[in-house]
Amino acid sequence: MDDLLLYVFIWVILWWRLWYILFYDLSYYLANPIDLVKTWEWWMSFHGWVIWVVLAMYFFSKKHKIWFLKLADEICYTLPIWIWLWRIWNYINKELLWFSPYDWPLAVYINSVWYFPSPLLEAFLEWIILFLILNYFYRKKKEWKWWLKDWQIWALFLIFYAIFRLFVEIFFRMPDSQIGYIFWFLTMWEILSIPMLLVWIYYYVKLNK
Repeated sequence: MDDLLLYVFIWVILWWRLWYILFYDLSYYLANPIDLVKTWEWWMSFHGWVIWVVLAMYFFSKKHKIWFLKLADEICYTLPIWIWLWRIWNYINKELLWFSPYDWPLAVYINSVWYFPSPLLEAFLEWIILFLILNYFYRKKKEWKWWLKDWQIWALFLIFYAIFRLFVEIFFRMPDSQIGYIFWFLTMWEILSIPMLLVWIYYYVKLNK
C-alpha cells in the first residue's frame, strides 16, 4: 500500500498540475514562469489526475505482478471518500462557487454577493451517492460473476462521476474566470468531460459483451 500510494501521489500531483497549466491558464504561465513553483497557488485539473492514476496503477501492477483491472476496481471503490474531502476543502477555501441572488443554506458570502455552495452539492453526489452505487455493485460482483467482471467498478466510477460532475458544472457552477464559456454554455471542463463520458460508456458496453 505504501508503494502504491507513492506511485499515485507524486505523479498525480505533477500531472494534475501540468494538465491545468496546459488547458486552463497556459498564456498566464508562459508570461509568468516563476509562478510554476508557487505550490501555495496551485490549481489542478481532474482530467490530468485520471490519466496519471490509470498509468500509475498500470506501472504498479506490472512491477508487482498484480491483475491491473482488479487493482483499478479496488482503488476506484474507495475514491469517493477522497473526493468528498477534496470538495469540503473547495468549500472551505471558497472555490468553485456559483453566483446566486438568494441566501441558500450554507451559502458563501463574498464581497456583498451570495454564492450557492456548489462544492457541497458535488460532495453529496460524488461521495454519498457515488459511494453507494459502487458499494452496491462491488458487493454484487461476487454474486453476479456472469455479468460483473474485473474493470466494471472502475468504469462505473468514471461514468457516474462524469454524469454528476457535468450536472453540477452546467447548472451550479461558474466557469473559470480566465477562460469563461468556450462555446454556448460549455466550459473547458465540460468540453473535456463529454468525450470522456462517451468513451467510458462505449468501453463499458463493449467489454460487457
